[in-house]
Amino acid sequence: MPVTLKDVAALAGVSPSTVSRTCKDHPSISRQTKEKVRQAMDILGYEPNFQAAGLATQNSRTIGIILPPSEWEAYENSFYLEAIRGISLCCNEKQYINTVITGKDEEEILRAARTMVRSGMTEGFIVLYSRENDPVINYFYEEGILYVLVGKAFRNANQTIYVDNDNILAGREATQYLISLGHRKIAYLSGDHSLLFAGDRKSGYLLALAENGISVPKDYCVETAFHPGEDSEAAKALLSRPDRPTAVLVSDDILASCLERLCREMGLSVPGDLSIVSFNNSLFSRLTTPPLTSVDVNSLQLGIEAASQMISHIENPNLMATKTIVPHHMVVRESCAPLN
Repeated sequence: MPVTLKDVAALAGVSPSTVSRTCKDHPSISRQTKEKVRQAMDILGYEPNFQAAGLATQNSRTIGIILPPSEWEAYENSFYLEAIRGISLCCNEKQYINTVITGKDEEEILRAARTMVRSGMTEGFIVLYSRENDPVINYFYEEGILYVLVGKAFRNANQTIYVDNDNILAGREATQYLISLGHRKIAYLSGDHSLLFAGDRKSGYLLALAENGISVPKDYCVETAFHPGEDSEAAKALLSRPDRPTAVLVSDDILASCLERLCREMGLSVPGDLSIVSFNNSLFSRLTTPPLTSVDVNSLQLGIEAASQMISHIENPNLMATKTIVPHHMVVRESCAPLN
């Protein structure tokens, strides 16, 4: 089995990012540390890609931004646009360049990321999503490549730099708001459950129900691939039940806007027949009819914090992995009403 950058880091007693920067002769690494790393390389017979290292020296102020694999969502979801704007604001101030990577699937994104790593075109990556068993994250971790995660780490949490909201608390508070309006038949609607924020918001929803002694059918929790221009049989079935919910907590504004459209098609009034709370406080939440009550996750600040952590770890490679929680708040609009 070939010697990896992580093997060198373990022997030298430093982080993998320190080894990577030593290979590039990065000025942020002390002479003593560089000597220790190079001794470990000699002992293990590790041979760095010096061509890539030379290129990296020329492009050492570039940060890659990775959007989730999707044929549409990454381009239509304003959460990602706001996060990228936050990253750019911080990078501009610190005189770093950023470049965006996305693709229709994980394989396409992984190919692009590997190309950037091999050519030394970036110091590290900011990943704007967090999901279970993600091959892109696994690649960065196994290769010792510096990355910052926007979202909670699925594994290796102690070694992962991440910026997130407290999505369990946000889901709990949003559900409690619906309960305070008198609702007891509250459903939860989300997209891809492998995305960790959706699971955490569901956990908060279930926690609020339990705290208030409220029991709902298991199939009140619906996962659906539901976006503009498409119907969702699962959502339609939920709203067609004899015991249909009087309120729904929805994992994001795009999904909630689709739910509002479905309600109109089915002759249901929002909020008269169904109250809706969603997340992100995006442009969608303000343009729907009625406008959506939505939890603002401060996506701009998430981007700023992610870029700040990335730059701090580029310039101080021996920093411990940090975890930053960005606060959220609810914006109340016309999509919710007290239960009659």
